[in-house]
Amino acid sequence: MLAALARTATRRPKTVVLVWLLLLVLGFGFGTRVFGDLTSSVEDVPGSESVVAAERLDELTPYGDDFNAVVSGPAVDAPRLRAQVGDAIAEVRRQPGIAHVPDPYTTRGLVAGDGKALLIPVTLKGGLDDDAEEEATGDAADRIREITAGDVAVSGGPLLGEQMGGRAQEDVARAELITLPAVLLVLLLIFGGLRAAGLPLLVTVSGVAGAFLTLYGFSQFTEISVYAVQIVTMLGLGLAVDYALLMVIRFREERGKAEGRGKAEGVAQAVHTTVAHAGRTVLFSGLTVAISLSGLVWFPSPFLRSMGLAASAVVVVDMLAALTLLPALLALFGGRIAPAGTKSRTRKQLWRPRGSAAESGAFFARLALFSARRPVAVATTVVAVLTLLALPAFGMRINIGDARQLPHDTEARQLYDTVREHYPAGADTDPVKVLVGAGTDPGTVAGIRALPGIRSADSERLPDGTVLLQLTPKGSVDGPDATRIVEQVRDLRGDEPVRVTGNAAGLVDFRSMLAERAPWAVLTVLVALFALLFAFTGSLLLPLRTLATTLLSLGAALGVVVWVFQDGHWAGLLGSEGLGALSLTAPPLIIAIAFGLAMDYELFILSRMRETWLETGDHRAATVEGLRRSGRVVSCAALLLAIVFGGFMTGGFAPILQIGLGLTLAVLIDATLVRMFLVPATMTLLGRRAWWAPARMRRLHERYGLREEVPVADDPVPVGQGDDRTVRQAPPSP
Repeated sequence: MLAALARTATRRPKTVVLVWLLLLVLGFGFGTRVFGDLTSSVEDVPGSESVVAAERLDELTPYGDDFNAVVSGPAVDAPRLRAQVGDAIAEVRRQPGIAHVPDPYTTRGLVAGDGKALLIPVTLKGGLDDDAEEEATGDAADRIREITAGDVAVSGGPLLGEQMGGRAQEDVARAELITLPAVLLVLLLIFGGLRAAGLPLLVTVSGVAGAFLTLYGFSQFTEISVYAVQIVTMLGLGLAVDYALLMVIRFREERGKAEGRGKAEGVAQAVHTTVAHAGRTVLFSGLTVAISLSGLVWFPSPFLRSMGLAASAVVVVDMLAALTLLPALLALFGGRIAPAGTKSRTRKQLWRPRGSAAESGAFFARLALFSARRPVAVATTVVAVLTLLALPAFGMRINIGDARQLPHDTEARQLYDTVREHYPAGADTDPVKVLVGAGTDPGTVAGIRALPGIRSADSERLPDGTVLLQLTPKGSVDGPDATRIVEQVRDLRGDEPVRVTGNAAGLVDFRSMLAERAPWAVLTVLVALFALLFAFTGSLLLPLRTLATTLLSLGAALGVVVWVFQDGHWAGLLGSEGLGALSLTAPPLIIAIAFGLAMDYELFILSRMRETWLETGDHRAATVEGLRRSGRVVSCAALLLAIVFGGFMTGGFAPILQIGLGLTLAVLIDATLVRMFLVPATMTLLGRRAWWAPARMRRLHERYGLREEVPVADDPVPVGQGDDRTVRQAPPSP
């Protein structure tokens, strides 16, 4: 397969480029329509009790969602402000889609005790479709913002979700503006020329365009989260640079070996060899990352499922671009790219071999030898450090989050801060909503009202006889008191017709969904990755070692994120604060993406180790030579990915900050402590056993495993038909 791709790239490069150009036009011209079908909801679990009860409540009441406005000033009772508030309320009441707007001056509790703030709750009509709700919300919010006699902030309900999604998109756009020039600059320093440096960016643009087109197709069948687009751009840029970097560096190495050949023949043969070796690594790496991310599809949550679909799509498209578009571009322009070891006439390279191939990776060879000479000490130290970093992750908590996730200059955060400053605790806390059906034992209702942690309890009889209990918890909307009330109501009701909904109930259902589905998702991903790693290495023990070391680095990164954002250590340096929990969007994405990227670097190193093992059968030489030949690629790729993910820490939206920090740390920890020290130490401890597999599994790998096949560039004979110019390699038996 890879040999066929290489022949296509060298024989019909313009056709391949034309196909990708067409995909580029379709992706950005047609695929971007997905932006009109995005949802900002993250915690809903279809079919869960909270969702079903919320739908039932919508049917029974004339009311829909609501949001709040807060007006603050030296004295909210001033005649001018009072007149403007009265005019605004009167106009909002007459607008389509608005069910109820109370007069804050005559409704108890809406004017702050200090007389410096007032709340204006706005309730929408029930049964509105998404477009009508969005229009009604926007018109009402805009009219209230026209009040000029005081400071106005409008948020909550559907507005809060839109504001969070909008801020997330702003942060991602800002990150891209910062990271793209930085990535290009580093690529220029690595390659010393614009042509070679521009190839990864071409792959990136093509990958994102293809992913947008794929997402638009998915949007016809399922909801796509607004955060999925951010993951596409972030992951698409990072992986495209990774894969292109690996391919271009290998191409330059092969160009340097093509002495005595004509220029065109040397370029073609370098493309073939690059696709056979580095392309095999890209293929397996893309599949492992896609499998890691596809575990999110196991979850019924539209948010997690769309994340899995989006991320897997961009990985596959990036992989295909690296295996088809990039070889075609190398075939067309590779003759203008300097071979490895050739000094650029225009720019100084960050990475440039200083002499022979053996000298070029001397630093990484010394690292490998250091670990190989004292494997027990190195392995023990690294495992201890990673375990220590991972300890906070065992106390991780997740919640929906509130406006504290946003920076202080956002409207939602200004409303939150104003309410906290002028009103008693819990004034804007969303209640736990309990639907008590007809025939419920009065003792059960009394027991629900008497539950600890309830600040207030209001009741309302609905048209069908159902009683709506609204239990306002102490603390935040999704704090421990609120979720405890949900769980206690469900325990207390037994078989009676009592259903619980609201934000806290949604969080409880989301956590239950994770607990139920996560083990199966993890098991499926691990089994699939084990099979794929066995197909790549032909070893039974290497996949187990790889999975164990990858989980260690992932746990360390997640532990630091918990320590910073949940516990509040140094969070202020990133423009955030201790929130008591992580956003429920962050841990699943950090785990899935970081796990896949760690496997990415592992395969980069293992591919080079395997090449040496196949050539020599010497496990020690394979360990040292593998790191010597791959250390530069892994280090440069990690640096570029750290720049990409680090750019996402330049905003102020807490979930994006958490994801950015988690992925940056995961990349750096994995590329340094794990791949440069722990991998050579554990490979030394395993010795020849690292490449061992039972005879039956070894025969299975020899029969079905994807092997390197490097046809001569001008070979017209299809690979696999007995041509003696095709080089085949077989591993020695351990």
